[in-house]
Amino acid sequence: MAEEKKTTMKKTLGLTGVTVNAMALIAPGAFLWITFQVQASNNGGATDMWTGIVAALIVAFLTAIAFSELARRYPEAGAGGSYYFAEKAFLDRDKASHRRFARLAKFLTGWAAHLFYWVYPGVMVAMMAVLVTYIFGQFNINITIPEQIGIAVVFSLFIGLIAVRGITGSTNVAIAINVIQLVSLIGFSILAIMFRVQNPLHATQWAHPAAISVVWPHSLSAMLFQSTIAILILVGFESSTSLAGEALNPKKDIPRGVLISLVIQGLFAYLLEYFAANYAVCEKLTFTNPDGSIVTGMDAAAASGAPIGDLVRLIGDAMLGGNGFILMIIIAITVALAVVGTTLAAINTAVRVSFAMAQDKEMPEMLGSLHEKHASPHVGVWVLVVVSAVLGSIGVLNVTALTGITLASNIGTFALYALICGLTFVTFVGREEFHSVKHAIIPFLGLIGNIGLLIGVVFIGLTTPGVSEDATKMALYITGGWGVVSVVYLVWNSKKIGKAIVPATTGS
Repeated sequence: MAEEKKTTMKKTLGLTGVTVNAMALIAPGAFLWITFQVQASNNGGATDMWTGIVAALIVAFLTAIAFSELARRYPEAGAGGSYYFAEKAFLDRDKASHRRFARLAKFLTGWAAHLFYWVYPGVMVAMMAVLVTYIFGQFNINITIPEQIGIAVVFSLFIGLIAVRGITGSTNVAIAINVIQLVSLIGFSILAIMFRVQNPLHATQWAHPAAISVVWPHSLSAMLFQSTIAILILVGFESSTSLAGEALNPKKDIPRGVLISLVIQGLFAYLLEYFAANYAVCEKLTFTNPDGSIVTGMDAAAASGAPIGDLVRLIGDAMLGGNGFILMIIIAITVALAVVGTTLAAINTAVRVSFAMAQDKEMPEMLGSLHEKHASPHVGVWVLVVVSAVLGSIGVLNVTALTGITLASNIGTFALYALICGLTFVTFVGREEFHSVKHAIIPFLGLIGNIGLLIGVVFIGLTTPGVSEDATKMALYITGGWGVVSVVYLVWNSKKIGKAIVPATTGS
């Protein structure tokens, strides 16, 4: 009898492919446009936007080092990534009393990973609908809420069609988008700095009186608040750990891809573009409120739904002979492309973690099937397309809904990052390759940083009346609901397969 051929993931990714897929999820061009308003709206603390990103970058790098060390230790992780690391950290211990917690550890890690990765694409789908609405609005074309929901559904289907064709097609899209995005960001940054230096509009009131003011902390509390926002724009560097099954040399390329993507996107792109944007904000940037009152400078950035679009238009008119509108539309299109790359990378990461859990019989078996031709987790892709379309449709209803699902994803992010930092210590302590800095000090600091930022985000949200409070409560309901569903499934599935969640200790 002929042996049945089993479809497996294809190893096609080198260091470039691994890195650009992680870079696509970070997408600084998209998040500068999307989050600048939130960052500017921190009364009295907007001037610490850049230093807040630096603080967030420190926590991100501590976490990235933990991820890279685990990826180097377990190159056979395949699509499992963090989920696989969680199990192996305990299974590789010498004592049975430690190994018995392997399943519980991977459940907690898988729960956090899914809260992050399965909600995140829906956030980006909603962002795309909002961005398309803004672009059409510049041509005096009004897009209604039902039409925005239609955009969310169509965009989800479009991303699914790319993702189901496998990681090679996704990588080619990611490379093109990253190149376009970085070129546009550098161009914008140069124009913004020249705008400040040449001062063609004769501005007299700048958000920052000098360049040193942009990079110098003004208030510790303001910097920490800004860092709780900034960490949200840096997530994604770890996504390459789910690509080990498709990497040609996972032992070397996955750890390097984690760190290189964060260096390029976070250390270079974000710090450059946020310096330029903050340096260029002045009283010439205006916004007219619904009541007819006019605000300027950073207050205008806080009031506008797309302050970077307004700033680009102002700079373009002053520096490019009145062509600010055209420049703004071009930048908006590159942001839309960045959102495509981010959503695609998020879905690719999410379905691969689900695939690994399904293969391990910890999620429904259908999520563990691969497309016969493209070797992609196609069932998981289409399930996530539906989830993303639903979440995206909710997100376009109002700012509270969009902020709520965003915060839910962020809670999953912080929980996952904190778990990974803790698991790094569990993995290496007592082993020959244990390094006190890489495997103890760094993950400990990363653990404290991520827990601190998680508490900060929730505390600030709950103590800020209005949209922030309502959105934070919504996020906590989503988190709690997902936790209940996950626990119920874990208990039911454990009885079905006859496997204890925490087995009794046997042996040494």
